[in-house]
Amino acid sequence: MAVDLGKLVAEVKENIALDELAGKTIAIDAYNTIYQFLSIIRGPDGTPLMDSKGRVTSHLSGLLYRTTNLIEFGISPVFVFDGIPPVQKQRTIEARMNRRKEALEEWNRAKAEGQLAEARTYAMASTKITKDVVQSAKELLGFMGIPCIQANSEAEAQAAHMVKSGLVYATASQDYDSFLFGSDIVLRNLTITGKRRLPRSSVMIEVKPERVMLDKLLSSMGIGIRQLIWMGMLIGTDFNSGVEKVGPKTALKIVKEHKTLDGITAYLKERYGYEWETDPKEIESIFAKPDVSDISREKFDELIKGAKPDKEKVISFMCDEHGFSNERVDKAANKLLELKGRKGQKGISSWF
Repeated sequence: MAVDLGKLVAEVKENIALDELAGKTIAIDAYNTIYQFLSIIRGPDGTPLMDSKGRVTSHLSGLLYRTTNLIEFGISPVFVFDGIPPVQKQRTIEARMNRRKEALEEWNRAKAEGQLAEARTYAMASTKITKDVVQSAKELLGFMGIPCIQANSEAEAQAAHMVKSGLVYATASQDYDSFLFGSDIVLRNLTITGKRRLPRSSVMIEVKPERVMLDKLLSSMGIGIRQLIWMGMLIGTDFNSGVEKVGPKTALKIVKEHKTLDGITAYLKERYGYEWETDPKEIESIFAKPDVSDISREKFDELIKGAKPDKEKVISFMCDEHGFSNERVDKAANKLLELKGRKGQKGISSWF
């Protein structure tokens, strides 16, 4: 599970318009974004978009149209893909697989009973990212001229490192783990803006982009980045289960009162009878010293410059291979070429 800092982040987050990000290069957590597309872009009963061969294509629709929309606003996206996960994440991965299996069973039941709203909710919970989904996403992004970076391990760690290195403006992810990895700026809802229906409800809400600055978050809580990592560990991260009944506010109180990780460990044993299932210093190190690659400005600029859209390949991949509407895909592909042609105009010059 991603660390739950929602209530504390709510105090410092700000809504922004996409045009405020014009001219900014943003590192997008690829798996997180693809997961959102796979979850949201579905039929009334939860069935995802599929081509004639039964291959899921919801993510391809999202990547083409939503990413093109970002570029229209002058945003320069760079997608960062997860690499090999730390061994400490295996428990979380297994738990997610079990939850998705259960959700799949409930989805099938709800469909059989004609409970469409319920079925769609379970369908979203059953979402999984397969190797084929990842491969097709990388292919499409390549044809679109969108740069992709393969992380050694966690994409959020690599993206945060790129922010801290000054290569990109911000990390885009729905999860708050980016803060624990030290990203100075995190953007949420970047690719899913617009009206959304609340689960199990007919109520529609407006989803707007949000920006959270790490320095404001830390200042509002009166702590440093190391204490924020400890907070995450207490609440629970993808790499440890956390302490039962310890939420964000209690975790904040604990890290303020106990100045070292050893002190926190001793307090947890005395107060809660709790002992870490994994060496806490290993978990801390995943966030404080993550496995990331240093990318020079020269190589990064070469990556950006070398990523050029290929209209014919986009159309062939989307329409001939996966059965999308030629008219709509052609329009998006032309838009990508047009944006490249507008090099030098406001908001576009930093992309190519």
